[in-house]
Amino acid sequence: MQRERDPLVIGRVIGDVLDPFMRTVPFRVSYNSREVKNGCEFRPAAVVQQPRVEVGGTDFDAFFTLVMVDPDAPSPSEPNLREYLHWLVTDIPIHTEASFGNEITQYERPRPERGIHRFIFVLFQQSRRQTVYAPGWRQNFCTRDFAELYNLGSPVAALYFNCRSESGSRGRRM
Repeated sequence: MQRERDPLVIGRVIGDVLDPFMRTVPFRVSYNSREVKNGCEFRPAAVVQQPRVEVGGTDFDAFFTLVMVDPDAPSPSEPNLREYLHWLVTDIPIHTEASFGNEITQYERPRPERGIHRFIFVLFQQSRRQTVYAPGWRQNFCTRDFAELYNLGSPVAALYFNCRSESGSRGRRM
């Protein structure tokens, strides 16, 4: 896929949260059987429960780390809490769901107050099982720094959806 047509580039996930990477692992996220497609929109009421996350691939000894962040907190026009950590799971075995991994930071449902927020799921392949410590706070988490700290390398997959407050107006404010 050409970079300029990549939805992660168009949605500024590449740049704001991630550096360019090559997707190498099948990755599926769904809320109540509705699959997350890059750039789709979910209402806050639809994302209350943690999603089903499925990881594929061919290396049966592999384990994965899942990070879910909001780079638009508290608002897209003033994202001074960027990135807000919503979920962190490590040691997810291949061909299973995130529920089989080690939940480091419990899922916190998206609750955007102003504007349209991007919620990004990033998947990293681990070189081995490892101890990961919960961050002291959720705000100002940095996916790039986290990946460097735990030697995760580049992501192997990523997805994002948009979400706005139930009373929000139409259109993304930039």
